[in-house]
Amino acid sequence: MKLIVTGGAGFIGSALIRYLINNTDTIIMNIDKLTYAGNLDSLISVIDSPQYNFSQTDICDAQKLQKIFTEFKPDAVMHLAAESHVDRSIDGPAEFINTNIVGTYTLLEAARNYWQTLTDKSKFRFQHISTDEVYGSLGTEGLFTETTAYQPNSPYSASKASSDHLVRAWFHTFKLPVVTTNCSNNYGSYQFPEKLIPLIILNALEGKPLPIYGKGENIRDWLYVDDHASALYKVLKQGEIGEVYNIGGNYEKTNLEVVTTLCDILDELVPSKNPYKNLITYVTDRPGHDLRYAIDSTKIKNELGWQPQETFATGLQKTVQWYLDNNNWCQRVLDGSYQRERLGTL
Repeated sequence: MKLIVTGGAGFIGSALIRYLINNTDTIIMNIDKLTYAGNLDSLISVIDSPQYNFSQTDICDAQKLQKIFTEFKPDAVMHLAAESHVDRSIDGPAEFINTNIVGTYTLLEAARNYWQTLTDKSKFRFQHISTDEVYGSLGTEGLFTETTAYQPNSPYSASKASSDHLVRAWFHTFKLPVVTTNCSNNYGSYQFPEKLIPLIILNALEGKPLPIYGKGENIRDWLYVDDHASALYKVLKQGEIGEVYNIGGNYEKTNLEVVTTLCDILDELVPSKNPYKNLITYVTDRPGHDLRYAIDSTKIKNELGWQPQETFATGLQKTVQWYLDNNNWCQRVLDGSYQRERLGTL
């Protein structure tokens, strides 16, 4: 099987590629623009594999995409390329509109044009990987299902909702064989340290404040990234065309619970004179901060037989240990050398 993965140098994308190369015989073409969050260091364990290919390409570049499709001849596309940080989308929405909406449209058209040339069109798949944030905010009860109405509340989630709608339209209008997944909050190794869990770990190790929005009451459902990768492959191989599958870890935690649990783990693994919880600092809440996300994964469990293997406790323990064991990766991200090296300025 020949597979295009967009955004394969990002956090989830690199986890997916490592999973595919370690567990399948898939031949992969990784398409990534290599923005700040794209880090080829995250693929160092598989980068020399004969299954792995890479093209530094912007998904908004229609000509380059056409060339890749024509020459590589994929059997499927797994589309993960996206701007994905809510705070950055508030500060600068334009990049989110361009990559997440225009980029998805451009990729859909490249895939459709290629698909129309195939003799056996039934074997091709376009898998769109999205987020639970498109559904908006939950109250204290209830879960997001595949039929929950969209109510995105940030520029990021609005751009992802738009891309979801484009994918749906290309299926219903042009019959492009698509499948969509919406996942909850991912965590694990190789995550860019602007995200909550790696930010807290690395700040704690340096004795810096541990910032928590508002009172830390916002609730998220946490999904270990390697579990997510296995779910994505399961959907690609067995999911029904035109369907949506929600992927969650089934572990709801407040942000404060996440941070205090991380502090407890670090107190055990890297004892300090003062408990790490003393570094917790409450900061002004994010504008339009959704209160609660929670995924109902019943559909993917019942129809495809998938469920997460990691508990939040085991996944978080593995994550903290990985950051402790991979200081070089962390430092190259924090000091920007991973970017300067590929730009030839290091």
